[in-house]
Amino acid sequence: MPKILRSKIARSYGKPLAVIIFGALSIASSHATSYNIDPAHTNVRFAIDHFNTSTNTGGFYNLTGQLTYDPKVKTGSISLIIPLNSLNTGNKAFDIMLKSADFFDVEKLPLARFESTRWHFAPNKDNSEVTKVDGLLTLHGKTNPVTLTATKFNCYLSPILKKSVCGGDFTTTIDRTKWGISKYTLLGMTEKVDLTIQIEAAKQ
Repeated sequence: MPKILRSKIARSYGKPLAVIIFGALSIASSHATSYNIDPAHTNVRFAIDHFNTSTNTGGFYNLTGQLTYDPKVKTGSISLIIPLNSLNTGNKAFDIMLKSADFFDVEKLPLARFESTRWHFAPNKDNSEVTKVDGLLTLHGKTNPVTLTATKFNCYLSPILKKSVCGGDFTTTIDRTKWGISKYTLLGMTEKVDLTIQIEAAKQ
């Protein structure tokens, strides 16, 4: 047991042991830096094959949420709120169709969410490179696990914001039918949707 922890327990003589240990663990795990998601540099873009002829693409914007990150102990968390009404494919008629009850049903279910459950880092103990992020994606009233692969992740001192900024690009492929979005699959349109998530967050 570290000397500093023994010292804290000694000074707290008479307190319940569980309270002492919990307090010590809280001190040890409270060093991750917190960041606020920057809506201007955070988005979720999708691509889906269109009957083996072309690829339909679009994105969701103005995301909000929080990120925490501590490269020294290799921990992190991401919490994202995705406003589905921000959908933009570049085609207003297509946007209206995707927002309808046949697809995202934005009127009844206006938000999607992602909450990370585990961050993965490079196996080299001296390398804090982020490789993957596991989490739960809530969409269309259903929640399923997904794994985001980090194509890059970095932190830097922003010359504009004058504070630390962390962010990166992540990719994954989901089966839309797991979230109850199955329109046109019986006609041969794929259920697989490729997602690219861009995240940037500024230090609080």
